[in-house]
Formats: sequence, structure tokens, C-alpha cells
Amino acid sequence: MTTQSAAFALRNKRTIRARVNPLDVCTVVSILPKAFRVYNATITPSLYEMPPGSYEKPEILHVGPASWWKETGENEPLLEIPDSSMIVADALVRDFIGGILGCDMAESLPGLFFIPGKLTVAELKIKHKDLLDLAKTRQDNWFNFLIDMGDVLWSSSNGNPRSISGDMRLAADMMGVKETKPWMQNYVAAKLVPCVACGNLRNPEYPICPSCNTIVDATKYKTLGLAPVAKA
Repeated sequence: MTTQSAAFALRNKRTIRARVNPLDVCTVVSILPKAFRVYNATITPSLYEMPPGSYEKPEILHVGPASWWKETGENEPLLEIPDSSMIVADALVRDFIGGILGCDMAESLPGLFFIPGKLTVAELKIKHKDLLDLAKTRQDNWFNFLIDMGDVLWSSSNGNPRSISGDMRLAADMMGVKETKPWMQNYVAAKLVPCVACGNLRNPEYPICPSCNTIVDATKYKTLGLAPVAKA
């Protein structure tokens, strides 16, 4: 059953959910400085979200068991298939970080994990400081990878601001290196414009089009003291 058809079935067929065990709880922890949001229409509950967190002020989300639904007959109610809180929490973390650039699911990944049981932030910091420290180390590794990748993409794209992702800019900011990265300078205002000679997009901060080598800004070209490169 596809996500769309499952959502339609939940809206249009009778569902009978068993009583939820109040002791079946896990705590999802985030020190990631961006919002966490996972929506899955095939399970109940469907929406899980947290605001941005940090190592100093981690965000937590208490997750209980969830259920998905199976067709048993045209006029029969959907059959509930329950999953424990640990299965749900593990799936939420993996669904959010899986496939993210630079995440190897081992030593380089966003600071997001879960712990069995219902914990407060105070309990987390006292009883599981080792897990917070490990999450920060792994997240710093991920940030450093993104920064290195940003340097490579900025160089190989001739300063194309669109080659730098939001996560790369976030990493540079969080690791305190944004002042040293040219791709962090005025990136909000930076945009590509078409070359008047060839029509290809170019960075307006540069006086020469990288596609056709036309001098498109003679004033800036002279100000910089540039000279044509002699052809071999």
C-alpha cells in the first residue's frame, strides 16, 4: 500500500486502536541547530517535530508506540499492527538523517539520537553526558566534512553561490569559521545573472564570464588591474 492510499484508507475506514502502554516510551534527543520534523501518513501518530537544539540546550521528544494499519476486507475495519517506542524512535532518527550529505551513520552525522525511557533534560545531562559528548563529536565531524566540501564546490564552480548548501553554511557558522570562508560573505544577496554575450549564468561579482571569457564589467576589470592571458 502506498503512502497516499494508506492515508486515504485511514480517512475513510474505521480504525480501532488498542490501548497504548504508558510505560513504553523513548526519548529522542537533538543537539542539531535546525528543526526536526518527520511526517509519516502510514502510522499513528503521524507527525513528530522538535525545534533546533544545541549541546548546551538539547531538545527532547518523548515518543511512544505507534501503529500502522492493514486491510482485512472491503467492509472490515483496518487491522492495527503496533510498533514499540524503540522501533519508532529508531525509525525517526534514521529517516531524518539517512541520506544526508556527509552522514556515514557512524562517526560523521547530525547530533540526533534516542534513549529508552522517559527522561528530562536535567536527567539527560547527568545520566547520559557521555552520549551527549559523543553526539557532539560526531556532529562536529559532520560539520567539518561539510565545510571541506563547501571549499571544494566553491572552487570547482568558480564561486557559484548555488553550489553551497544550507547545511554547509550552517556548519561554517557553528564551527566559527564563517569569517574565513568566501562562500559565507554576503551569500544572501549573491545571485547569478545571465551573461550578455553568451546567455549562460555567471556570478556578478566577477568581471569575466567563465563560460565565454567575455569581459562583462570593464570598469571592475580595469580596477582590478587584470590583463588578457596570452594564448599559446
